[in-house]
Amino acid sequence: MGINQKVKEYFDKQPSPQKEICIKLREIIIKIFPNITEEMKWGVPVYGNEKFYIGSFKHSVNLGFNVKGLTPQELNLFEGSGKFMRHIKIRTLEDIDERNIVKLLQKVSA
Repeated sequence: MGINQKVKEYFDKQPSPQKEICIKLREIIIKIFPNITEEMKWGVPVYGNEKFYIGSFKHSVNLGFNVKGLTPQELNLFEGSGKFMRHIKIRTLEDIDERNIVKLLQKVSA
């Protein structure tokens, strides 16, 4: 799947290490869901009809998840207190736990 041009522009304007983190998170999402939709929405890249998002901030990157339908125990796997969207924060490339991220992506997509 080719990268959406607006998503590419979003990633390109991020400083390091946020840029590299964003690119790696996108790679993981695309690897697990090769036909997933990718668009810019809410000012950030959004995937799978609002299932996931990647948001770059000053000191971290948030990988966001649509958590509708998850149990209270499953909600504890994420940060934030949103009713429908929660996230995990990633501060460095070394913080990326691909196995855990894949598990969370699959749980939210089930």
